[in-house]
Amino acid sequence: MGNLLKVLACSDLEHGPIIFLDFEHAQPTEAETAVWNQVSAVLEEAHGILAELQSYNGAGQEIREAIQNPGDLQLQEKAWNAVCPLVAKLKRFYEFSLRLENALRSLLEALTSPPYAPMQHLEREQALAKQFAEILHFTLSFDELKMTNPAIQNDFSYYRRTISRNRLNNQQLEAENEVNNEMANRMSLFYAEATPMLKTLSNATTKFVSENKTLPIEDTTDCLSTMACVCRVMLETPEYRCRFTNTDTVLFCMRVMVGVIILYDHVHPVGAFAKTSKIDMKGCIKVLKEQPSNSVEGLLNALR
Repeated sequence: MGNLLKVLACSDLEHGPIIFLDFEHAQPTEAETAVWNQVSAVLEEAHGILAELQSYNGAGQEIREAIQNPGDLQLQEKAWNAVCPLVAKLKRFYEFSLRLENALRSLLEALTSPPYAPMQHLEREQALAKQFAEILHFTLSFDELKMTNPAIQNDFSYYRRTISRNRLNNQQLEAENEVNNEMANRMSLFYAEATPMLKTLSNATTKFVSENKTLPIEDTTDCLSTMACVCRVMLETPEYRCRFTNTDTVLFCMRVMVGVIILYDHVHPVGAFAKTSKIDMKGCIKVLKEQPSNSVEGLLNALR
């Protein structure tokens, strides 16, 4: 395994031995390839999705003009033509969340399957652990962008109001063929969440636990708590942190740590903040607060 992952004996740490995951260079072994390829096909789209969301400006001006001038058909058409391609984009984001949910399930199956313990899985399947981390990094990045962009819900609300108004007038608009009423309802529930991608992953993890009754819940929660512990130690230990060759890896680690904490909190019967939790919450929050406030404010809000 060489540089990809090194097991570090840290007997003085609260939760036992810690491993160093090379989130920058881990490559799949032959045993990981099938799942890795499946998840990789989904993750290839993630960067494009974030870029599209980052450049999402909305149709605020066109919508305001249309609302202020309800009798001006030209302004109504202008607003509608501005909103429709944006709603198609929002649909792609929502459909991607469903693909991400399936990818997460595949990774959970691989990283919790018997007979190996969570620490052994991370040691044996470091490339899958890296993909799990990449999903969490994308999720928190997406939700941070969504939370700071009110245009998303404003555009979608205007779209739904227009569809409803035209339906009352027995008119069907061409855009309805792409986003029908059932799809619009599901998208509405998705975007109503403050952190829609994280909510999707939390529900998927909870569903995974409930459907796999022969798999002890501890197998899943221990996988999550181990990942949180690994990230915390890599962040707070200069010896490990200096191994990062990319400055963005620090933020990556922080996002992954917060993501697994939230998933753990949703799945574990008593949550991440209980005294019996296997996650050192004080240590994790301390690590976050030691970083520049502009880079961790969204992460601290997600934990709150």
